[in-house]
Amino acid sequence: MGKLFIVIISILLYSCSAKFHLNKAIKKGYKCEETGDTIRITTLDSIPVIVNDTIVWEKFISTKDTVIKYNTVYVPKTRIQLKREYKIKIKTIYKERIVEKAQAKAEGKKNRPKGNLNLLFVGVGIGLLLSYLWKYAKQSLI
Repeated sequence: MGKLFIVIISILLYSCSAKFHLNKAIKKGYKCEETGDTIRITTLDSIPVIVNDTIVWEKFISTKDTVIKYNTVYVPKTRIQLKREYKIKIKTIYKERIVEKAQAKAEGKKNRPKGNLNLLFVGVGIGLLLSYLWKYAKQSLI
């Protein structure tokens, strides 16, 4: 029983190393780049100096360089994250189309030409004239 316990503990402790997981992540698209910037800090110092019984301030300009290193990490997105982004993109496109259709419909109702009443009156007048002529022609034939 004791040997089995030792075997199980050793398997758990020595199974996967950090290097294995790092290589696996790199294969899937993980990127870690170390970049650095240099910052130059300029300071102005003044020190009092006694010259011939008078105090004179001497100015010193000193610069210091500081190097800052930081890591930029790119972690690839999972399938679920990509699916969510795709669904959101499709929904926004769909909603934009609905809004465009509603705007076009509103413009169509607003800019729809109303019927020309002058043309209606001319048509009615021509119809009355033709009916009168038809009656007159009918009576003259009899």
